[in-house]
Amino acid sequence: MDKQAITALIDAQPANTSLDQAFYADADIYQRDVEEVYLKSWLYAGHLSEIPGVGDWFLFELAGESLIVVRSDDDDVSAVLNVCRHRGSRICLDKTGCSKRLVCRYHGWSYELDGQLHSAAHMPADFDKSAIKLKKIHTEVLEGMIYVNFSEKPASFEPIREGLSRCLRPYRLDKAKVAHRQSYSINANWKLSVENYTECYHCAPSHPEYTRGHSLAKPGARSTVMMDEVMARAGTCGLSEESVNCVYLDEPGFGSGYAFERYPMWRGHLTGSEDGQAVAPLLGDVKNYDGGTTDFQVGPVSFALAYCDYVVIYRFTPLALGRSECDITWLVNGGAEEGKDYDKTRLTWLWDVTTLADKRIIEYNAEGVKSRYYEPGPYSNMEEFTWKFMSWYLQAIRP
Repeated sequence: MDKQAITALIDAQPANTSLDQAFYADADIYQRDVEEVYLKSWLYAGHLSEIPGVGDWFLFELAGESLIVVRSDDDDVSAVLNVCRHRGSRICLDKTGCSKRLVCRYHGWSYELDGQLHSAAHMPADFDKSAIKLKKIHTEVLEGMIYVNFSEKPASFEPIREGLSRCLRPYRLDKAKVAHRQSYSINANWKLSVENYTECYHCAPSHPEYTRGHSLAKPGARSTVMMDEVMARAGTCGLSEESVNCVYLDEPGFGSGYAFERYPMWRGHLTGSEDGQAVAPLLGDVKNYDGGTTDFQVGPVSFALAYCDYVVIYRFTPLALGRSECDITWLVNGGAEEGKDYDKTRLTWLWDVTTLADKRIIEYNAEGVKSRYYEPGPYSNMEEFTWKFMSWYLQAIRP
């Protein structure tokens, strides 16, 4: 599909309506998705606790690109392309590791942790190694969470930092640690995965485990009294007294929008768990359970949900036109010990069972969208945020 046809398709898109089949099935649109959305936005890569010491690194991979996210000194995190400057070989082959230097096993070129070439044997006399470095990708750290951006001139991260730091500070996620990380492969275009995450219209019929604890699933049944109760307790529990803080994606600069929203759990539920009771020690400076939970978003495709005792971070990544990946990170208090302070099975139960159900319904959705008889349908009142995302998306890929 050429650029003129894509523009016509965008112009023909009705408001508050799901997208035309081509947005999920056309290879040229998929390539624009990768180039115009993913390679220009701030993306969650990992957490500082995954690289606690100098020389620790992990790989972040997207659309054929591979990044080495490395702690290059005590206070610095770098993201360098995993592409040797000699003949382009991958340097790091494992998913994680610890190295004094980054060494390409093909011809032995070695690099300092910040990407500067350290040594290259048998080169000409006029070879200037000081002029050669691994290519760096822009990196920012927000409360311990590492974000990367492939764009040469990315939108400033400062609106995100200014908008979210104060709200997130009580959780002290910079002092948290990764308790578990898991990836779920989904046989569906990435937009179907993100659409599903951005609405809770499906929660009541599809997620009974989630619905019994979270009022977001049934907003018509949720009273303002419940929210007032949560916010009245927030301050004494050490949590933010802001309930909504949202600058959507196109306002502060491309891909650097953010969102923060608090909402009540059903009474009797302290956190997201099988029985609604605590599954880990309180996070950071949080003093008690206020009966609420917090959704927050950084950029267009990195989402998170913070309870008083743990946080789940969602990242959606395109793998191919009809395949995507949902990567989930569970964070707990950095001082908590598995088997003593938390049981990993209890900790991960809710969002594992919920994501497995999401995988199933998203794949059913994908099968239906492939039908020659598929027609876009109207969004409900509970899909307002989904349309906000889609409106932004359509402008993001506009030629």
